[in-house]
Amino acid sequence: MPPAARRVAGMGETIFAEMSALAVRTGSVNLGQGFPDTDGPPALLDAASAALHGGANQYAPGIGVPVLRQAIARHQQRNYGIELDPDRQVVVTTGCTEAIAGALLGLVDPGDEVVVLEPYYDSYTAMIDFAGGVRRPVTLRAPDFRLDPAELEAAVGPRTKLILLNTPHNPTGRVLDADELAAVARVAQQHDVLVVTDEVYEHLTFDDHRHVPISTLPGMAERTLTLSSAGKSFSVTGWKVGWATGPAELVGAVTAAKQWLTFTSGAPLQPAVAAALDEQHEFPVRLAADLRDRRDQLVGGLREAGLTSYTPEGTYFATTDVSALGWRSGGDFCRALPERAGVVAIPSEVFYDDPDGPGAGRHLVRWAFCKRPEVIDEAVRRLAAADLTA
Repeated sequence: MPPAARRVAGMGETIFAEMSALAVRTGSVNLGQGFPDTDGPPALLDAASAALHGGANQYAPGIGVPVLRQAIARHQQRNYGIELDPDRQVVVTTGCTEAIAGALLGLVDPGDEVVVLEPYYDSYTAMIDFAGGVRRPVTLRAPDFRLDPAELEAAVGPRTKLILLNTPHNPTGRVLDADELAAVARVAQQHDVLVVTDEVYEHLTFDDHRHVPISTLPGMAERTLTLSSAGKSFSVTGWKVGWATGPAELVGAVTAAKQWLTFTSGAPLQPAVAAALDEQHEFPVRLAADLRDRRDQLVGGLREAGLTSYTPEGTYFATTDVSALGWRSGGDFCRALPERAGVVAIPSEVFYDDPDGPGAGRHLVRWAFCKRPEVIDEAVRRLAAADLTA
């Protein structure tokens, strides 16, 4: 009898664990996993230290400490005009990853269909499988990675429970525009389905692109569960402090599931995040401007190295197409790259149901630019000096 349950037997380790381990083993510059190599604002770190030394080291309430839930509600009101009851419409989670898990486990029954945009963050598919749901992907295709309303409409059927949205979108860097959001809202209302929206990169958009929560569209507040976290906005990805907000019954479903996962976590980090949300409004603005410069630095370097590169509108990530270099797949390219150039990236093909489908991602590669400029410089120098052809 195999020791592992069927739900995990075929999963293995994530692509991020595989490629980060490869970076360590080969001494490569790691542009794979999306974590910054600098810390967040000093005031945030000081607030966490004060909480640690001030006795906030025991279990926090399962739904999160009141001061953080209140700060999250103020954040949503200040930035988007969204009014929330912090006692009924906000729950704190162990990062957005647990918010995703809680949402899918709390809302999806076996056989329910979940529409996802592909390429997708890999935890989406794992948790849909854990919940017994059925995945219905809608592909965002290069070069512009736009959402096709007709394909979205075609993916929704009588068993669809929810649309799992992600904007700003990982890994493509796409920020859905007003027409695309309106199409999602129209389909959701016509078919009476829920929307769960992952907005962890909400403050990290570039140029003239701005994030608009779909819950602010007419008729959407009552059917939208919004997920986000502090990790990306404040460069503390290891803290794993996230949240879910929305109608009380949807937040209650997340809470019902998450109480059997971590129940609670990060007690001294929660008041520190609350202080950041209330007092460090300018940090994400400065971070986005800094990331825009590093985006341009990386994309320019990738193009000079001969890679077909697309310019992202938000997030930490840029995408390239390696087919012109003769590679059979992005996976082959990424596994050869550490030895060829001493750089690690992530093959996007693992984020598709069918990477060989029309316009899909067999040859796409994701690169992280949330690194110090000198790290990006070293990576592009190595790429420029290497033979990147198959």
